[in-house]
Amino acid sequence: MNNSQALGLRRERLPELQLVRACAIIGVLSVHSTSFAVSAMTSSQYFWTYNFLNIFMKFGTPTFIFLSSLVLFYNYYSEPITLKRISGFYKKRLLYIIVPYTVFSVFYFGLLHYLHYQGRPLGETMESFFTKLLTGKAYTHLYFVFISIQFYLLFPLILWLLKKMPRLARWAVPIGLGIQWTFILLNKYYWQVPNKGSWALSYIAYFMLGAFVGIYYPKLKAWLTICRTHATPLRTALWIILWLGWIAAGLGHVYVYYNSRLYGTAYNSTLYELMWNLHTYLGVIVLLQLASLVYRGAKPRVTDGLMRLGAVSFGIYLIHPFFLLVYRQFPPETGSSLMMHLWYAGGFAVALMCSWIVVEITVRWLPGSWVIFGRVPKSKSTGQQQDIAASRSLRT
Repeated sequence: MNNSQALGLRRERLPELQLVRACAIIGVLSVHSTSFAVSAMTSSQYFWTYNFLNIFMKFGTPTFIFLSSLVLFYNYYSEPITLKRISGFYKKRLLYIIVPYTVFSVFYFGLLHYLHYQGRPLGETMESFFTKLLTGKAYTHLYFVFISIQFYLLFPLILWLLKKMPRLARWAVPIGLGIQWTFILLNKYYWQVPNKGSWALSYIAYFMLGAFVGIYYPKLKAWLTICRTHATPLRTALWIILWLGWIAAGLGHVYVYYNSRLYGTAYNSTLYELMWNLHTYLGVIVLLQLASLVYRGAKPRVTDGLMRLGAVSFGIYLIHPFFLLVYRQFPPETGSSLMMHLWYAGGFAVALMCSWIVVEITVRWLPGSWVIFGRVPKSKSTGQQQDIAASRSLRT
């Protein structure tokens, strides 16, 4: 972490954020690995299970955006804005985000070209590639990286505004929600921007929530961390309301899609937006609290494994669709429902384990692996190990 020159203090480590990243990537893999099942298993008595996993776990992308913003504002807000720091910020994003994004855009575009477009003229192919590269559409999951790049471009401006007008930072949450919902409604009734989910305004509420938590984390920590020492009657009541609200919003989100997919029930598109936003917006805070509980209370083997999963999550995100694509080429040639359930479950396992293994081997043995998977630590730092030991010794 950085030294806070403005406060003269060393910023507290937040290693539990790796656990939130682990939860987020598990959510992404759950959604992607069940995407075929929710279409093919509508006649199964277990359709509700697939629908639940496909919808309730849709917190992955919002959580990653929230975490990215939290870390940025936590590290940069108390520091002076200088040309050196801003140029360093952009250099890191260019090397560790944009370069891997470009590499995988080429990879997936080439793969799809080989599978479906071998007869396409070269000029049309190149035009298609650059259009998709510049819009995050080279493959279905790359929109998230494209959104992140947009937020990186906006970050120095938003940072400057919030530092210039500190009172504005206190209103970051309603400002973010206001901008996002203004965009949603104007787009619905007037603009009708195609692929609006690929634009930062569709997620700016999560970015601004991350900014708020990152800026005020020292003051918010007692409210965010569930433990005996922080448990006043008011905080306990708010924790219960938060978790119950998240569960209710998540189940409502699942229910809407269940009726729509199984019975063809037509709902207003704004309801889908609202349920998704409520579910995932409350969910990012719940995951932050859950990660803190796991970090302080779980067995070392569990915590260490999840923290490593969080550390390699960006690489897993980039490559996992390739393994799902290959896996789905070999469905079971049987009418057994048990085999189909096992096959769908196997998709999640293959996407997770094969991706994780490839990322680990690449990072460990391939020089310049950052070009492919970004900046991935080879192992936990000593400081992180000390943090874990200290946290477990408290068990508060």
